[in-house]
Amino acid sequence: MSDLSRYFDVNATTPMSAVSRSAWLDANERFWQNPSSLYREAGMAKQELEVCREEVADRLGLDEPERVIFTSGATEANNAMIRYVAATREGKLLMSSIEHPCVEAAVLAMFGDERTEEVAVDPGSGVIDVDRVRKLLERGGIAAVSVMAANNETGTLQPWEELAALAHEFEVPFHSDAAQWIGKLPAAKLGTCDFLTGSAHKFGGGKGIGFMVIPEDAEDFHSLIGGPQEDGRRAGTENLPAVMAMVAALEECEDGLLRDVSSKGRDAFEARMKNEGMSIVGEAGPRLWNTSMLILPHTKNLKWLIRLSQRGFSVSTGSACSAGRGNPSRVMTAMGLDFDEMSRVMRFSGGTNSSEKDWLSLADALSDVEAELRQ
Repeated sequence: MSDLSRYFDVNATTPMSAVSRSAWLDANERFWQNPSSLYREAGMAKQELEVCREEVADRLGLDEPERVIFTSGATEANNAMIRYVAATREGKLLMSSIEHPCVEAAVLAMFGDERTEEVAVDPGSGVIDVDRVRKLLERGGIAAVSVMAANNETGTLQPWEELAALAHEFEVPFHSDAAQWIGKLPAAKLGTCDFLTGSAHKFGGGKGIGFMVIPEDAEDFHSLIGGPQEDGRRAGTENLPAVMAMVAALEECEDGLLRDVSSKGRDAFEARMKNEGMSIVGEAGPRLWNTSMLILPHTKNLKWLIRLSQRGFSVSTGSACSAGRGNPSRVMTAMGLDFDEMSRVMRFSGGTNSSEKDWLSLADALSDVEAELRQ
């Protein structure tokens, strides 16, 4: 495992944890057979796959493990959910103004502008207007509600439990993209969502593996077609080693790591940066303990990133999924930033191993870079 003391891009991806990697190697040694084959060893692999499904369901507070489908990640799962809702329900898809691109783009492609209802977040807190959601549900014509649990850029937490209950009050299915929540905050109540999506590489598992939860009555749901795998809901040979590694990472987070997480280091970092003239995006609202999005005092963020990288720090100018495009982030627009501020935004996201000392070392490096660029 490489030194992670200067890695502050956890919201983009995490390294595979030792526990997860061990589970992956063990699975490739013991359960490499195709779970869909009929001989004894394949049956053992199939049994192990179902054990993993039950474990994910248990961690999410679900009584129905058959609602869990293993996917290639949150992007596939979000696309599949939106495609299914667009084909099976009348009305508009209601989403927040800060959804991840894999939700926003899929909604616009499959629902179109005329069937999309976007609800703004408060620029200061980054939290969706729940009263506005209620009014739209009361008006009727809503096919489903989709609001992420935690934002990947600002770390802002959304009231997904309240929104799920509100949607159910009006008999409308609720979906939450929980890719940033899982592994950072307890997952036990996420099973109250009708649709839920998660991605292993955000919490110490491997890339290219994730899961989704669908409603019990979604019997005609298909993510991919062409085979009977995942009870006919997602064709393709299951990647059992990746699934087992993901479950091991999830268990590790839920059983141990989440007991010790604290925003103390991040808060000390932000206090230093505020004293040096930097402002915090979404500071007025609840946020993930590991995330800080700053507006730098001067100079475009790419120059800061390069100098921090030269000092060994891995950081981001925003979402890794939109980095390098040169387009304004819709999240930053929703948070009320102007174009100049957008060019000076930088995201820092630490991990469970990021100590207060690590955060303050990052603060020292930012202070040094600020002095260099100011000259």
